[in-house]
Amino acid sequence: MRPSNPLPATCRNWLFGLLALLAAGCAPVGPDHEPPALDLPAGWSRGPEHSQGADVTALARWWTLFNDPTLDTLITRAAAGSPDLRIAAARVREARGQRRLAAAGTLPAVDATGSYTTSRRSDNTGGSGGNDDLFSAGFDAAWELDLFGRLQRRVEAADATLQASMEEHRDALVTLSAEVARTYLELRTAEHRLAIARDTIRLQEQTSELVHGKFALGLAGRLEIHQTDSLLALSRAEVPTLETAAAQATHRLALLLGEQPADLGRVAGQVGRIPQVPAHLPLTLPSDLLRQRPDIRAAERQLAAATATVGATVAELFPRFSLGALLGLQASSLGDLLSRSSRFWTIGPAVRWPLFDGGAIRAGIEISEARRDQARAGYEKTLLTALAETEDALVALDRERVKQQQLAAAVVAADQALTAARGLYTAGLTPFLNVLQSEATLFQARDRLAESDQRLALALVALYKALGGGWQSAAAEPHPAPPPT
Repeated sequence: MRPSNPLPATCRNWLFGLLALLAAGCAPVGPDHEPPALDLPAGWSRGPEHSQGADVTALARWWTLFNDPTLDTLITRAAAGSPDLRIAAARVREARGQRRLAAAGTLPAVDATGSYTTSRRSDNTGGSGGNDDLFSAGFDAAWELDLFGRLQRRVEAADATLQASMEEHRDALVTLSAEVARTYLELRTAEHRLAIARDTIRLQEQTSELVHGKFALGLAGRLEIHQTDSLLALSRAEVPTLETAAAQATHRLALLLGEQPADLGRVAGQVGRIPQVPAHLPLTLPSDLLRQRPDIRAAERQLAAATATVGATVAELFPRFSLGALLGLQASSLGDLLSRSSRFWTIGPAVRWPLFDGGAIRAGIEISEARRDQARAGYEKTLLTALAETEDALVALDRERVKQQQLAAAVVAADQALTAARGLYTAGLTPFLNVLQSEATLFQARDRLAESDQRLALALVALYKALGGGWQSAAAEPHPAPPPT
């Protein structure tokens, strides 16, 4: 005897029809993402006088251009211990979990069920009274057929969000390396200016001894004593400010490295040496910013996520088809639960189509489209900001180099002027005021040259941060070290 089909003909027809429709497939509704076409300049409006083409290796470790092993070590330590990087890495893990959550919605959901109930019938309802027991166990399954791409668009949005979070982790590396270099330059500049101030103090102390000696011989007046003592006190007053700047820069370095200030201690290396900018600098083209700067790529991925969200919202206008099934066992006695006659099942398709919702879906579409437009404008702004930052850094680098050369010449001339003024004063051929003015001019020239050295080095840091350097040598996937105990 031919076994009977457990599924009624009507149910089979519905099921086969839905499966055929699913197999045929429907294109997801809503717009597909396309990166905006932007017109980028062929070159920079102003570049260093001596520049050369850059490759990924040059950008990945741009700080090695300073030829300072201490700086190299500090950036390596920061990449391993920075709290900012751990935060960015945790956001990547969060986005990865959100992506898995979105993908889970496209798969069937199966639940195991089991229950036991007991009830007593009333004697006054025409029944015989007594207790009824019901044992049940089974499986409950449901599967939404994503015919209009609602779930697929959500997965696309989650994919793009995950990619954006990874780019933000890389951008954190770019920012971190630049901030470590910037803070290290501030420390070295404070130390260098402190050394200049102390040299000036020693020089002025020698001048003070000379004046006091001449005063004792009656060859100098009390005015000259007061003038030299005043200038010496002003120079000594600069020392605490510079010592504070050096200490605070050290503390900021400790924060960037994820260490306590007391643990960092004195930064090794030649104290007071400001890293010098090389004459030849690797430089890339504006079009390379699209692939070099993580923040630009992150903005593009955020635009892709916003565009996919529009499609998921549009799909809410269309009906949702799903399949449901319930297979199990029911019996009034636990001993009969596993028998063949205790089996039961239900299976069938379902459809849900919102016909009136007060305009909620349309409002949601409008909101998602507005967010997409915001993301597009944000992407364009990020790119324009990158171009402006690079141009600014190039101008600062070019003009500061010229200024540095002039200040270096001023230091040489001021040193020669002081030597001449001291010799003439000792011989009694020039007033003491010329010596004081020459000392002040030399101190000012040396101090301004130190500040120019710092600005030139900071311009290099700004240039390679604007070019998106500093993340390429790191692993593409963030694998942060565990937080310190």
